[in-house]
This record gives sequence, C-alpha cells and structure tokens, in this order.
Amino acid sequence: MNPGLLLNSTICFAITLSSFAFAWVLSRNREACKENSKPALFSLIVFWTIVGLTYLPAAARMIVAYLGNPGIEAILYFITAIPFAFIPVPLVFFIIYVITGSIKAGEYIALIFTIIGIAYLAFLYNSGIVGPIVTEWGSIFMINSDAAINLYLMGLFVIPTSMILGLLLLILLQRMPKRIRYRTALPLVAISFVFDFMLTDMIAIADVMQMFARVFVLIGTVLAYLAYFPPTTVRERLGIREQVNEPMYTEVIDPNIEFFLKEKSRNS
Repeated sequence: MNPGLLLNSTICFAITLSSFAFAWVLSRNREACKENSKPALFSLIVFWTIVGLTYLPAAARMIVAYLGNPGIEAILYFITAIPFAFIPVPLVFFIIYVITGSIKAGEYIALIFTIIGIAYLAFLYNSGIVGPIVTEWGSIFMINSDAAINLYLMGLFVIPTSMILGLLLLILLQRMPKRIRYRTALPLVAISFVFDFMLTDMIAIADVMQMFARVFVLIGTVLAYLAYFPPTTVRERLGIREQVNEPMYTEVIDPNIEFFLKEKSRNS
C-alpha cells in the first residue's frame, strides 16, 4: 500500500469541495447580479460544478488504487472522463457571451463543443484504456486511442485556451480602472490555470506530473475565489469599499467577469 495515494486523494477531495463551495457561493449571489450578467454567471456555476464532478470520482479512484482494486478503478476513470469531456462547454459559452453579449451565439458554439465532447467519449470508450500503473504517489491510465487524444487536444483544448488568451489580450488593451481590470483578468487567469492543468492531469504519464497538476488545479480554484472575494489589502488598493451590512462589499460586484467593454464606455 502506498500512503502517497491517500495524499493524492485528499488533494482531489479538496478540489471537489472548493469547486462545489465556489459554485454554491456564485449561485447564492445570483439574484444580486445584473440581469444581462446572469447567463455568464450561470455558465461559471456550471463550469465549477463540472470541475467538482471531475475530481470527486478521481478522489475515490485514488482510494480504490490504495486498496488495490484495478477493476473498480477503471470504472471510476471512465466516470471521471464524462464531466472532463464537457468542461470546455460552459467555458466557451462564457467567453462568447462576454465578448458578444449574445446568448444564441454562445449556445451555438457550446453545442459544437458538446458534440466534440461526445465524439471524444466515443473514441475513448471504443478504444479503451491501458493500466492502471499504480505508484507511490498516483495511479495512471493511458488512453488507448490517438484519435481521442488528438480530438481533445485540438478540438477541446487548443481552441478554448486560445479564446481565453485572446480575451485576456483584449482586456490588457483596454483602458480601464484597476478595479475592473482585477475583476476581469484574474478570474480568466484562474480559469485558465484550472483548465490547463486538468488536461495535464488527464494525460499525465508519471505520478509526479499527476500530483503537480492537481496541486495547481487547487491553486487555480483558490485564485478564482480571490478574484471574486479579494482580501482587505487588495480591496483597499483597488478602491473597493467594505460593506456595512454584508461581510463582502458595499459596492455591488457581480460575481462573474464584467462586460468590460460596456464598463469602459460607462467610465469614459
């Protein structure tokens, strides 16, 4: 038995709990959000929920690996693959809606990524997996399909990542107050952190690589929380006033990335 697997499982549970808690906090604040921001907020709630659903069976799989049951472990891996295949869907909807303000455009693009996700799962389940390779710190499966790997890399990873980078560049090129720049850029960085290292986790070929990726997914979740709920020193520097009746803010801050182009026009 490898006690490092229990640490691996603990990290996965921490990601699960923090993601679910964050999704719940965003959902709880939905009514305080501006009406035109609610679709973007909903997509973020779905995104963080999917992150939690991905790492819940992953945590259980590490425990099963510790107990030495490869059959159940393989089943849990296939369960983990389902939410993982669809994590780009709310992400691309979010980016398209933030940029265009069009729900229909976001839905059409999200539908395309849903179909690609289904195709990825079809290749994965049809070709199967190789493993597990259980080590001191992790348990690794290899996807027995180059088509599935290439489809995810090119269809479900490269395009959303490029969209995130493009939106970040657009933010950097805008003239806006530090307060708005913080509230727009840091959430995107956190989401990119989580999204990129989740892929690293799923294609890891070494236990150290797997642990490294999961630690950084957890860090990304913490960054996302700090983006929406900055510490006191950050609030003071950005001019975000503390709230009298609520523990977070006086000034209403939507719990999602603002439509920075519209905010810019208001502040100009």
